[in-house]
Amino acid sequence: MKIKILGGLLVAVLAITSVAQAQTPTPVINHRQHRQERRINQGVRSGELTRTEARHLRGDERRIGRQKRMAMADGRMSRRERRHLRREENRTSRAIRRDKHNDRVE
Repeated sequence: MKIKILGGLLVAVLAITSVAQAQTPTPVINHRQHRQERRINQGVRSGELTRTEARHLRGDERRIGRQKRMAMADGRMSRRERRHLRREENRTSRAIRRDKHNDRVE
């Protein structure tokens, strides 16, 4: 009886630790994605971004999110994958700035 209980606890502990390891945090990328989404929303509210521009920018952010999930599929993100995501975020950031300052209105 005790062996079954201990065995069950061992399996539960191993399952919890494997899930925790598979979801390695990427706080810098997460924070940047949230910041850029806020910039897009602020641009729409202020009228600096048209709906079409915002849709394209949000599509870029969704694409980066998919790339991040694919990079994390093996449980960790390599330096190369992190560099690629950072470059994509930089491109999107420049696109947000360019679209916010192009004097287009709806």
